[in-house]
Amino acid sequence: MKTILIVDDVPTNLGVLLDFLADAGYEVLVAESGQGALSQLEFSRPDIILLDVLMPGLDGFETCRRLKADPRWRELPVLFLTALADAVDKVRGFDAGAVDFISKPLHPQEVLARVRAHLEIRALQQDLQEKNATLEQAIALRVEAEDQLQQSLDRAIIVTGVDGVMTFCTRLARRLLELHFPGGSGLARNRLPEPLRAWAAGGNAQGSWQSAPGDAEARLTARLFAEPGRSGMFILQLEEALPPGAAATPTALLRLGVTPREAEVLFWVAHGKTSPEIALILGTALNTVKKHVGNILLKLGVETRLAAALRAAEILGLPSITATGGEG
Repeated sequence: MKTILIVDDVPTNLGVLLDFLADAGYEVLVAESGQGALSQLEFSRPDIILLDVLMPGLDGFETCRRLKADPRWRELPVLFLTALADAVDKVRGFDAGAVDFISKPLHPQEVLARVRAHLEIRALQQDLQEKNATLEQAIALRVEAEDQLQQSLDRAIIVTGVDGVMTFCTRLARRLLELHFPGGSGLARNRLPEPLRAWAAGGNAQGSWQSAPGDAEARLTARLFAEPGRSGMFILQLEEALPPGAAATPTALLRLGVTPREAEVLFWVAHGKTSPEIALILGTALNTVKKHVGNILLKLGVETRLAAALRAAEILGLPSITATGGEG
């Protein structure tokens, strides 16, 4: 049952509307002044207000302005009841926050029709707001999930279409593309480099793409991980083969997206060294090493020092047992 608050200082008007609207199935509340209406809102929650304009003391215009100034009632529809016919008065009413005017003398059937119309409009607005809020929440959750997925996946995975636009790219995949296609304008527009796009668009599921020997210090290999379906999207997996001896130095860890100094710290973390030991080896302060370790964990998308060490050990070609050194 919807609730209507009628604000009018004329008992005759109140009596006519009270009986008619109650018979129509509405719960009707009554206030005989603007101040009385504002006081009543503290303990009642109407769905719509019928507000007389000309009242002693606090008139309808000022009552509506005060009501709309309160966030709790800002969206509450207010219909003015008035004998004023001047356009200036109507503009003043709309400026105060009213949604409609009902002219006096009042005709109950007209009042009922306008009340029903504005209650329906309000219901549609609330439904739209709820759906928008749900949609925004779903979008935010999806964006967060995709971001977490991109940061946490330890494989170089790319989802793209025949046009080369990447709809998904893990952090490691983007880092490898930046290393092997430096200065590529396509990456800035989130597009697959042209050599890879041309190969992938051919749909050669049985073969693989490999960079030329002189393209970089390491060779990049791409495999079609999943063929395109009806959507025209397909999945690529990138892998990198380091030249002999390259995996034994901190430089090899730069492909993880860390700075040269962070690569040195991570190199010794992977060899099982504690932070005090690394500080001594690098000739730097212990707090500086700890700060570098924190940055490394963030960039690698891992939560523990051990996880970072294992990631580095894979690149350096170290036995996993070596990377399980102290956390100090």
